[in-house]
Amino acid sequence: MSLQKEQINEILKLGNQLCFPFYAASRLIVQAYTPALEKLNITYPQYLVLMVLWEKDGQSVKDIGKKLFLDSGTLTPLMQKLVSHGLIARVRAKRDDRIVLNMLTPAGRDLKAKAAEMSFSLFCKSGLTIEEAEQMRTTAKSLISKMTKLKTLKENSEENQLAADIQI
Repeated sequence: MSLQKEQINEILKLGNQLCFPFYAASRLIVQAYTPALEKLNITYPQYLVLMVLWEKDGQSVKDIGKKLFLDSGTLTPLMQKLVSHGLIARVRAKRDDRIVLNMLTPAGRDLKAKAAEMSFSLFCKSGLTIEEAEQMRTTAKSLISKMTKLKTLKENSEENQLAADIQI
């Protein structure tokens, strides 16, 4: 399929992009959270890790990474900082000592209430209604699901191409 010059120009207008509003909103959300998170002595990515552990304590880096769409190379330094701040401890699983579980410390558990107050306060200041927030969350989750499927298709296609190349 070949696009016409007018189509190319229209497609590439920033205002016509789906990705840009999500990118800009994400940056603005992180900027809004940053001052409050600094008071808690954590970064936004560390906050995300803590939220995963507040939901279910004792998870591996791999499990946390799946939930946050982050690889272990990105997560490991975050986890090390959380350990050095005394918010989590890393312990070997009893059933398999090759698995390292990330456990909240008492300080990590205590931070949950402060984080909830912070999150609630920021939501109230946002001017969004609960219905608007739910609608946005539903739309974003749908996009994440579709983009995850696209990523899986791409990875499978690359694996199939590699297998075909090896057979040649």
